[in-house]
Amino acid sequence: MAASLRQEYGVENICLAGGVALNSVANGKLVRSDLFDGVWIQPAAGDAGGALGAALVGYHLHHQGARHAAAKVDAMQGAYLGPAFSDADIQAVLNQAGVAYQRLNDDELIAAAAQALVDKKIIGWFQGRMEFGPRALGNRSILGNPCSANSQSVMNQKIKFRESFRPFAPSVLAEDAQDYFELQQPSPYMLLVAPVRSERCLELSDEERTVIGIERASQARSDIPAVTHVDYTARIQTVSAESNPQYYKLIKHFKKLSGYGLVVNTSFNVRDEPIVCTPEDALRCFQKTAMDALYLGNYCLKKSGAGSGSRTRLTSLGS
Repeated sequence: MAASLRQEYGVENICLAGGVALNSVANGKLVRSDLFDGVWIQPAAGDAGGALGAALVGYHLHHQGARHAAAKVDAMQGAYLGPAFSDADIQAVLNQAGVAYQRLNDDELIAAAAQALVDKKIIGWFQGRMEFGPRALGNRSILGNPCSANSQSVMNQKIKFRESFRPFAPSVLAEDAQDYFELQQPSPYMLLVAPVRSERCLELSDEERTVIGIERASQARSDIPAVTHVDYTARIQTVSAESNPQYYKLIKHFKKLSGYGLVVNTSFNVRDEPIVCTPEDALRCFQKTAMDALYLGNYCLKKSGAGSGSRTRLTSLGS
């Protein structure tokens, strides 16, 4: 269909929407086909995106608002269009819940969270305005170390409560993306799948090649095993300083400590529940899973026995 559009109308760029546009594997193949100079996918491409369409119809047709399209500029600005909560809002929730916490300044927050990831902890990251669309893009996310072979199974079984083979996505610094993936354009909304660069891939042994079934998912296929699928691909989110400066700083600091400019990113929720929206949602999800730490605005919560499967007991940190 895309090839037919290109041939019939001679268009150089294509925009995609609708549920089919959430097929990140197909999207990646379309980009690699070189049919178009640019491929852009609406981040809330499913039914929820109808809200944006309705607003634009009202603006353009009813109010006769002008259309403005700036070349090479993503006017969605990362799709961080949901609610945000102040530190005062968050502190009130924590006090009401009677949990121990520590308040950090901005630099301390980034340093502590990055070090936790280096130490292979699984952390909840609740910051700023919530994402619009089905993907967690670094404001309502659960994060892990991409170099840890255990991150995938731990995050699936002890936090997401789903099958151990489910893959996770990397959030990578936009300027570093091509160091890890064969990606020809930015992918800010985690809607493109691309191959991991061949020089990062690991050759399976003859014995490993005989493995069948879901056990194949636990095999390390690259030096970033937690985000490498069984077919040596990854569903990628590129992160820029312009779209999400705080998340960018976190990944940048993780790179400073580890040498890797990417982290594991999955949505902040458990199976069969929506992505957390409010501080109450985040605290509840944190308490009933095996996440090691929660960074809620500028507040940090840690569990006693973190990393051993503890779910509800919070370390006394003082406030």
